[in-house]
Amino acid sequence: MTRGPLRFGLSLDPDVSAPLIRAAQEADRFGLDLLGVRDRPFRRDTADALTLLAAVLAGTSRIRALPVVACLPLRPPAALAKAIATMDRLSGGRVELGLGAGMSPDGIEAYGGPRLGAAAARRALEEAVQIIRLHWSDQNGLRFQGEHYRFAAAQAGPVPVHQIGIWLGVTGPRGLDLAGRVADGWIAPSSLVPPKRLADGQRRLDDAALRAGRDPGEIRRVYVLEGSLDASDSRGFLHGPPRQWIYELTELAIGHGVDSFLFAGDPEQLPVFALEVVPAVREQVTRERAGALQA
Repeated sequence: MTRGPLRFGLSLDPDVSAPLIRAAQEADRFGLDLLGVRDRPFRRDTADALTLLAAVLAGTSRIRALPVVACLPLRPPAALAKAIATMDRLSGGRVELGLGAGMSPDGIEAYGGPRLGAAAARRALEEAVQIIRLHWSDQNGLRFQGEHYRFAAAQAGPVPVHQIGIWLGVTGPRGLDLAGRVADGWIAPSSLVPPKRLADGQRRLDDAALRAGRDPGEIRRVYVLEGSLDASDSRGFLHGPPRQWIYELTELAIGHGVDSFLFAGDPEQLPVFALEVVPAVREQVTRERAGALQA
């Protein structure tokens, strides 16, 4: 299974006591492609994800940034669209959007957001994608009337510098159907979507895209690597030394079609990931893809 060029990045937990900007600048300096910030506004002692993203973009020069993933129930879609587009313009087109229906109904409700069932949350997510794309369009006289959201504006905008991808953080079968129909990418955490489930999810995503008349190859596949990198023996998937990670990430890219990886382990292990694992995976994937073309 061959897809587009590989991207590698860091996923930050926005703990206010951690050196967040320094970690982002290290990821930028190491040549990583993506910087994700987890968005859980209801958790105490966490920085606001959008504010942190803006600071990260101001303090870096090349890395692309995104929320992984924006908590929709606490982020009204029109306001979120404006914030993301503004960051994209100010950064010269270095922003993408990860979007999700919210992982903690209790936390969302405690923070003033709505408590929705699974089906309603999916409908709200689909409506949000429509509103955000309307907001980023160059149309005038915009109106949207949905079950969960309403939107009206004489003019759209601001329009982003580049076509921002909307990557959905979903894990269930119906969420994958939605992503296949409307999203530019799928974000899957390794703790909830291990390799066996990843294969099933990829098939579901591809089938939904084909039914919608879309090319599945145009949907980015982002895998959040929730593990640990150390020199000890293997303790299971994504828990072991660099050579194990090189093998597993190569298999995820070649065998499962993953094209983007976000390291969500200890930031102190970032140099090993960026300087040892990433170059080796790029080299191995290039070699295996070339061999497959020649076979």
